[in-house]
Amino acid sequence: MKNSKTKTLETLILHLGENEHRVDGSIVQPIFQSSTYLMPQEDLDYDSIRYVRLNNTPNHELLHQKLAAIEKGEAGLVTSSGMSAITSVLLGSLQASDHLLALNCLYGGTAHFLAANSERLGWQYSLVSGDDEGEWKKHLKPTTRAFYVETITNPLLEVPDLQNIVKFCRAHGLLSVIDNTFASPVNFNPIAMGFDVVVHSATKYLNGHSDLAAGAIVTSKERMKNLTHHFNHLGGTLDPHACFLLSRGLKTLGLRVERQNSNALELARFLENHPQVERVVYPGLESHPQHARAKEWFKGFGGMLGFEVKGGVEAAEKLTRNLQYFFCAPSLGGVESLITRPTTTSHVGLTLEEKKAIGLSDGYIRASVGIEGVDDLKDDLNQAIARVIS
Repeated sequence: MKNSKTKTLETLILHLGENEHRVDGSIVQPIFQSSTYLMPQEDLDYDSIRYVRLNNTPNHELLHQKLAAIEKGEAGLVTSSGMSAITSVLLGSLQASDHLLALNCLYGGTAHFLAANSERLGWQYSLVSGDDEGEWKKHLKPTTRAFYVETITNPLLEVPDLQNIVKFCRAHGLLSVIDNTFASPVNFNPIAMGFDVVVHSATKYLNGHSDLAAGAIVTSKERMKNLTHHFNHLGGTLDPHACFLLSRGLKTLGLRVERQNSNALELARFLENHPQVERVVYPGLESHPQHARAKEWFKGFGGMLGFEVKGGVEAAEKLTRNLQYFFCAPSLGGVESLITRPTTTSHVGLTLEEKKAIGLSDGYIRASVGIEGVDDLKDDLNQAIARVIS
């Protein structure tokens, strides 16, 4: 991009790297549907050989540039899914006998991966609160190597003490890894706060159209060399056509998230004042326990909100069945609004004790707010709640 003084994320996403990858004057980068490429004359290391499984075709490289830029990092890597990004970072950063600190409320897939594989891989891990430094110190071991957190936790929408976590990691020589999926780079840039590695499920906000699975990793150039080498052996490559779709989805990221921020905040306020709603969880509400923290750090509060209606799990189930504009489906971050009960989807594998430990009830509803007209969404929620009590 010729103008290095670009100030806005929207302009950066649209124009960064595009000139280097144009073909015959095309405005949109084409799909390079080739698995292999001509070998240059000079000697290359394994990871530099141009080959689709090594994630380095023109479609991949354009995304790597954009991902690094929007997360204010040095190097980006696109992967085949969010879990591919998460597991690649963990597998590439931890050795047998290493110990990991991780939040006690994480996306179910991440929690399940740790529970199912840590012993086999020789890892130890401790689940800790996002706010209690004393607890972090209590679980710290000589073998602790990393601290894994989420910007906004899934599904309870807590905002951990991110600033203190960075300080703690630096003081104890730990790798700080953060899943920034819920906030997106529009609302928060963890690397600017001092985090070492950022991961995303690009399936969600980065793509925004519920039509592909992808992941992303952003970190320093030096650390990315090691992660890329490890990743290339795991083979979690994103298909060139999916790369094309993700590049296209990224171009509207700023506009989409801005609308989702405003829609979610208005819906959260509406639900908080509804007599049939017992509680609402949204970082943008003053009632949220970490609202001051979110207000200080985030440019917006995101499109995710949680709530519980009077009547428990039966009422929650009836509500989700009677919505018109909120699709009852897993995932999040798309232009359409989605709604689900996490205990039946992302956190279905949790035991009763585990759900109680993190404060997740069967009646808790998680909504991913889309870009529809907010009055239509309010009316839809209102009529569905009315059916619950009728």
